[in-house]
Amino acid sequence: MDYKTLTDEEWSRLDRVWDLMEGGEPERAAQQLQSDFPDRLTHPDVRVVDAAVALEEGNPERALAALDGAERSADPALFFHLRAAARYDLSHFRQARDDADRALAIRPDLAEALDLMSRASEHLGEFGAAADFAEQANVLDPERFPEPLEMDDAAFDTMVEHSLAELPEVVKQRVQEIPVVVEPLPDPAILTSEHPPLSPDLLGLFVGRDLMSRTTQDLPSAPGAIYLFRRNLLRFCPNLEDLEREVRITVQHEVGHLLGLDEDDLEQWGLA
Repeated sequence: MDYKTLTDEEWSRLDRVWDLMEGGEPERAAQQLQSDFPDRLTHPDVRVVDAAVALEEGNPERALAALDGAERSADPALFFHLRAAARYDLSHFRQARDDADRALAIRPDLAEALDLMSRASEHLGEFGAAADFAEQANVLDPERFPEPLEMDDAAFDTMVEHSLAELPEVVKQRVQEIPVVVEPLPDPAILTSEHPPLSPDLLGLFVGRDLMSRTTQDLPSAPGAIYLFRRNLLRFCPNLEDLEREVRITVQHEVGHLLGLDEDDLEQWGLA
């Protein structure tokens, strides 16, 4: 393992990689890291940045692999937070919460670790703790981490029904054959049924075979379902106006999957 301290120039290069990620360019960040550190990719501090890039690219498994051997990085709080984020994305919620707790033991003001603790706690069914962690994250960084909205189940269901009623008539006829189910959060079995796993922060999901791929020769089977995940939607939206819009977008998006439509088709069907 490469433990030799990075030079000032190497730290500057790592800062440039971080800048690319913060600018929304994870692919360029990955290329820059490979280019700038061809012989030092096993250094703990380089591994930490590599893991952050992998998470931005939506590859938590690669992030965990990059963090293997990065325990001696210069920023252990960041190491534990990134490992927590990777484990969370893989639906390992208890391990994620434990690592986020380790990050907070080092840096109690790490708002993103508190937010992660809140989300992991929700998936573990510990909603009181989740609310406490969300409040703490909001106090430290209210712009990035607004507290989740609150809405009773009946009011949320009514919002979903309104979104379904707004669908074009030709689409509503197709949707009537499948259930639209509101769940608090996605089940881990659903999240890990695909590879790579689906995000635990998923807002909605269509499960089943889309209408475009069905034929008259198909054997009878369950029609599938559209799922909306209430607690994720309430956390994702900063206000009720945004929530109403996001519920509508999510319903339309999942209906589009049911119909087997691509983005151009969605526009033609009035679902864009």
